[in-house]
Amino acid sequence: MAEKTGFYAGFISGYAVSGSFLGTPDVGLLTPPEMAEVARRICASAPNTLFIADADTGGGNALNVKRTVQDLMAAGAAGCFLEDQAWPKKCGHMHGKQVIPAEEHAVKIAAAREVVGDRDFFIVARTDARSVTGLDDAIRRANLYIDAGADACFVEAPRSDEELMEICRRTKGYRVCNMLEGGKTPLHTRQELMEMGFHLIKSPLTTVYAAARALVDVLAALKRAETTRDELHRLTTFAEFNNLVGLDSWLDIEARFSVNSSVPKPLPAPETTTTTEMEKAKAKAAAVVAGNGATNGATNGVH
Repeated sequence: MAEKTGFYAGFISGYAVSGSFLGTPDVGLLTPPEMAEVARRICASAPNTLFIADADTGGGNALNVKRTVQDLMAAGAAGCFLEDQAWPKKCGHMHGKQVIPAEEHAVKIAAAREVVGDRDFFIVARTDARSVTGLDDAIRRANLYIDAGADACFVEAPRSDEELMEICRRTKGYRVCNMLEGGKTPLHTRQELMEMGFHLIKSPLTTVYAAARALVDVLAALKRAETTRDELHRLTTFAEFNNLVGLDSWLDIEARFSVNSSVPKPLPAPETTTTTEMEKAKAKAAAVVAGNGATNGATNGVH
């Protein structure tokens, strides 16, 4: 749905995957292999969209980080976030978080960079220190992680516009900002954040919150009225949903290869359509970042 809406980049949120895939809160219950499997299915379903996946803490030390990054690359992700929380980690806007020593996380970032090598995979170093040791330490950590090999830094959960601007003034390289409805950070438009100095904007929970609200409302209506005949405006139609999941293309394949058809004629090999479109998307994303633009990525943790 993100691809059909026109987004060319998206974020696979650990919070959203934990909630939709496991039915659990974001308190360290989701494992890296589970995230890699979900990322594989999401990336395969929308091959022309670039997805950055949440790798949480990487699963442990540098050895675990190496495997986690390799798995996400194999799944088709275009990048990942690695955070400096102590395990078990929590959502960046929850209370009770702890962070590991900055130098320890810098080593993990360096390990991830070594795994990536010269391949096209975007590493975002996230720090949760703002809520633990303060903004100054969070900015110091962000710069340290850039020096260690991260492509971008992400200071999680700033609490005001002044803090957002301070982050942009004092951090190196590309900067990421998180727009979480109900979180600690003020909500802004892409343009407003770009003017502050951010390059990549993610809206990681918008779709999972919207889906949850819709489910709660329609199930309550069904329980109350025992029918949905007066609630059809809340739903996609049968035809609309079939279109979303590409039913016609599957029926076309079935028809061409059915026993009642003539000798099936395979479709001609695509002229590197997927590759071409992916290259265009990557070039577009690179141009936006290089021009101090902002990618408003929708989350895809809703299943």
